Amino acid sequence: MTPTTVVDIGRDAVEVLLIVSAPMLGAALVTGLIVSIFQAATQVNEMTLSFIPKLVAVFVVIIVGGPWMITLMTEYIRRLYSAIPSLIG
Repeated sequence: MTPTTVVDIGRDAVEVLLIVSAPMLGAALVTGLIVSIFQAATQVNEMTLSFIPKLVAVFVVIIVGGPWMITLMTEYIRRLYSAIPSLIG
């Protein structure tokens, strides 16, 4: 196994990680922005107010996009496991 192969495997792993986590992080970001605008407009300065909407938004994204996320991760793992013989030899 060459250093280039290790870098390629690591790059692919980070790429899959970013693709899978982007919808959840995006939903939390948008929800936090909406709650912050609401708090600024109403002058409600409660720090815990944004936690529950973010949690619900991320949960909804996991329910809706969960099968796609699992498929993407299992395809990556299958490719990685199927490449083991060529990586060893």
